Amino acid sequence: MATTGMQLLGLVLSIIGWVGGFLVCTLPMWRVTAFIGNNIVTAQITWEGLWMNCIWQSTGEIQCKVYDSLLALPSDMKAARGLTVLALLICTLALTLGVLGIKCTECVGLPSLKARLARVSGVLFVIAGFLILIPVCWTAHSIIRDFYDPYVAAPHKRELGPALYLGWGGSALLLIGGSLLYTGSSPPGIPSSPTFSSDESGPRRAGGAAQVKGYV
Repeated sequence: MATTGMQLLGLVLSIIGWVGGFLVCTLPMWRVTAFIGNNIVTAQITWEGLWMNCIWQSTGEIQCKVYDSLLALPSDMKAARGLTVLALLICTLALTLGVLGIKCTECVGLPSLKARLARVSGVLFVIAGFLILIPVCWTAHSIIRDFYDPYVAAPHKRELGPALYLGWGGSALLLIGGSLLYTGSSPPGIPSSPTFSSDESGPRRAGGAAQVKGYV
């Protein structure tokens, strides 16, 4: 039978991971200006995200600009856009199925159908977690590679932004929450392992013994 507590915990963790994934997609803090050299006083800090880049002035003013052309973006940023948006859409579908499928709701009357919906929701949350994890790790790898590349000029080097750390946390919550939701939603009436009863073997053995005695 489905464990209601495990289902609720998995759904809550998945919702928090979904919110984290939304912030990762929208925040322009994937890449941050790297402070290289002896001069630590900078007049401005550059933030780069999937949809825009922002410049923070030392006076406290922030100016943001949306990217002009999609085709001019690098391939990793295009892939990150597509994967994160796809992950958010999958999370929306998974959340709908999860609300319909958890045991404490009465939207669906059949327990077997509720368990299947909850399991599908858990699988979709796990898939969404991987879809967010891939572009975050890909972007972090490219940032670290360019940072230690001696042929890249210092003004063009970047550091890991807060959105990447948020992406790692959100994807972990989606993976854990989806796994808990799937594990706690076993369909009713289907045993996890085959069981054998010892009562049936007794009469058969007794009958066999009686036949042997008759022949003797």
